[in-house]
Amino acid sequence: MSNSRDERLAALGKVMDTLDILRVRCPWDAKQTNESLRANTIEEVYELAQALINDDTADIKKELGDVLLHILFYSKIADEKAQFDIADVANALNDKLIFRHPHVFGEVKVENSHDVETNWEKIKLKEKGGNRTVLAGVPEALPALIKSYRIQEKAANVGFDWEKREDVWNKVKEEMGEVSEAIVKGDKTDIEAEFGDLIFSVVNAARLYGVNPENALERTNRKFINRFNHIEESATASGRKISDLTLDEMETLWCEAKHKAESK
Repeated sequence: MSNSRDERLAALGKVMDTLDILRVRCPWDAKQTNESLRANTIEEVYELAQALINDDTADIKKELGDVLLHILFYSKIADEKAQFDIADVANALNDKLIFRHPHVFGEVKVENSHDVETNWEKIKLKEKGGNRTVLAGVPEALPALIKSYRIQEKAANVGFDWEKREDVWNKVKEEMGEVSEAIVKGDKTDIEAEFGDLIFSVVNAARLYGVNPENALERTNRKFINRFNHIEESATASGRKISDLTLDEMETLWCEAKHKAESK
């Protein structure tokens, strides 16, 4: 059921009024700062990400609320310091959306989403206070896998990319060979560096084939967990520990879990 615009604004207003009260009357809320909230904010974003992966509508709604609370909380803290408030945040966001979508609000013509992404990067370089370089907009604190994907995506948006996506496999094979050579030499630092190059090239290949490597790897993580749990549960059901199973027994149970999942 879709609420009207006035109902949505009223709902946000109620949350803001509640937060105003909590900042005065609740000892925990009253003592919070940007720094004290930061770790909790990161946790909430990951919980939202998990809800999105699970495609759990009720949980997504709940976690969005938790993230929204943090946005309002930081804005409230800034308002108390006479720096900015939630209206400034919203207005700045609206201005940015309009400025970065000249194909909607201006005269720029685009053919597809790739054109939009390419224009987006060019616009960000021109923005006052925007990114001074193409890669400056990639947060340093991003997890490495997501970070490598964003780096490659941004570079591709300004033309630094393979002419044919099939060519990336030669690079992957080249990096695999360099990993093997490093392992033979036995230099741990070199082995780590070459594995990094190999992973980076595989991430690049995933991007070129329209696959988000973070989502792909998480799907595999969850698949592994489900199959491994089946092995452990089967061992427990037979009165044994998983460490008591032979590798052949584990493989049999692994295949059993795999076939069970595929038959669903």
